[in-house]
Amino acid sequence: MISEQRKKIHPHKFALWIAMGSICMMFAAFTSAYIVKSGQPNWLLFKLPSIFWYSTVTILLSSAALQLSLKAFRSRAMNRYKALITITVLLGLTFIILQLLGFSILQQQGVLLLGNNSNPSASFLAIITGVHILHVLGGITALAIMFFKAYSAKIKHYSNTPIEIVSTYWHFVDFLWIYLFVFFNIMA
Repeated sequence: MISEQRKKIHPHKFALWIAMGSICMMFAAFTSAYIVKSGQPNWLLFKLPSIFWYSTVTILLSSAALQLSLKAFRSRAMNRYKALITITVLLGLTFIILQLLGFSILQQQGVLLLGNNSNPSASFLAIITGVHILHVLGGITALAIMFFKAYSAKIKHYSNTPIEIVSTYWHFVDFLWIYLFVFFNIMA
């Protein structure tokens, strides 16, 4: 009976995998619509500013830091875990700031993202990356909860499940950004 229970997936992990599947479908629909609309005569081609490369490196570093924090948590190296979870949160916030700066640079280059005079290609970029940023904010919220739990003096229960769930989701939004970044660069 015990070995049977160990083979079952935790209900929260299962729910996360279902949610990630749904999110994949949503972004597949977004990018499919982008491809279909790109055939229109008024479609504007533009390159992403180099700051998006920096944001990509930042989110990759955040995933590495989170993976190391998970390893530290599993080995009960709590000081290392605290430092790495802090670094992950800061890198996640830095990613969002760099994305917003990228939008600002595009605006300065005359690529209007939203509004009456915007081009559909720029609006697609704003909406797709904006929805991704919302998912990153969800991950940062989960990371912040883990951060506050790490610094709480009341830790009595050392379950790996919460940090594993947060880690899985964070790696997912990382992978999702890599997909979007490659997609937008190929389409440019």
